[in-house]
Amino acid sequence: MLLTNSENLRPEIMDILRAFGCDDADMTHYFSYGGGKFYNCIEYLGNFYDFENEFKVEDDLTFKRFAKRFAKLSVYKVLSENSSVKLPWGALTGIRPTKLAYSEIKAERSYEELFETFGVNAENISLVSEVLKTQQKIYNSPRGGADLFISLPFCPTKCEYCSFITAPISSTRGFVEEYINCLVREINAVKPLIQRLNSVYIGGGTPFVLETSGLEKIFEAVKNAFPDIPEYTVEAGRPDVFSEEKLALCKAYGVTRVCVNPQSFSDATLEKIGRKHTASQTLKAYEAAKKFGFDINLDLIAGLADESVKDFEKSVDTAISLNPENITVHTLSLKSGAKLKENIKRLNIDGINEMVALSRTKLTQGGYKPYYLYRQKYQAGGCENVGWCKEGKECAYNINVMEEISDNVAVGANAISKKLFSEDERIERYATPKDIPTYIAKIDKIIKDREKLFSKE
Repeated sequence: MLLTNSENLRPEIMDILRAFGCDDADMTHYFSYGGGKFYNCIEYLGNFYDFENEFKVEDDLTFKRFAKRFAKLSVYKVLSENSSVKLPWGALTGIRPTKLAYSEIKAERSYEELFETFGVNAENISLVSEVLKTQQKIYNSPRGGADLFISLPFCPTKCEYCSFITAPISSTRGFVEEYINCLVREINAVKPLIQRLNSVYIGGGTPFVLETSGLEKIFEAVKNAFPDIPEYTVEAGRPDVFSEEKLALCKAYGVTRVCVNPQSFSDATLEKIGRKHTASQTLKAYEAAKKFGFDINLDLIAGLADESVKDFEKSVDTAISLNPENITVHTLSLKSGAKLKENIKRLNIDGINEMVALSRTKLTQGGYKPYYLYRQKYQAGGCENVGWCKEGKECAYNINVMEEISDNVAVGANAISKKLFSEDERIERYATPKDIPTYIAKIDKIIKDREKLFSKE
């Protein structure tokens, strides 16, 4: 059990304890600050450790930020010393390493030195540098405008690792028509809130699980509200719901990018995780989408079921051989609400770090560059998710959302809108209900509440 004199630091310390699998370990932590120095004293396994970090504090926000960082670093050092384990991201637990790097650059400090201090390995420091380099064209473009996200939380079946609100379409089909009507109302309502549209992203769930007529109602609403869309992505989803008719519809309405989500090219793995399609169907869906000239993203997940390094390598090799514009490599994560988390407390996957390392090597050799990355709690091996792209094929939506450099207007159930206030670097959020019937029942209030957020100066 963790005992600390600073409850504000408890969540940060617990993140490190969980990362080492020491959630229930007995540890006593004492924090103090004085004379420009942060002090962290720790008692663990009968031993005492004292840490002292000097840092110039400019304001209350900076104080809180570095109090958390140094507390985590102290606990990390103690646990690493006692276990001889070094985590790939060291004592950093945030989901956006690149955003942290940008904040250090803005403060005229070296993010490389910060990352080294916090135990991030050399390969990950290099990865962050490469991502920042690939992002520059979009990151340094004129700020402002907004991205539009449209949530379609419907799927053929629910995968064991999924924590989204999705449920099999067989049990939610009765809500689809009314849900689409609400989406159309929302799309019309947000038109005045977006002065300059950067991109549209229709995500799921599995949007292609809807009938063509339902998809067309949504596409038509988007077209009427925003006739000129610079980047337009549809996360079509699983290959077993693809059809020429739906792909043709996307093309007719100006969609520029389609996501095909195989997750694995092993039929045995797909069956184990609850997918009702085969690797062969993925290849057919990919070829069908390619005929329409879309940029295509393929999603893979490292650590699924009981895949070996060789199994995962085969999926990476297959994805690269198809030569899509984008490949996203996720690391399996335990998420609240996922069936997977009901069965196990912690992910211990043999070879997970080797899987991630080989994906980086092979994708780089295949002409791909990393252009965005993020982390999640309880990821296998303490790893990360990385989006890779061919030259000039970065997805602006992913960069804008991950680096939080433009407003995000999100419609549908379980959609989180973000309003950026540049003067004080503040972000305010508005989340819609996760439950589909509740979302439908509260649609009038949702529209008013979002308008209230985006009318703030």
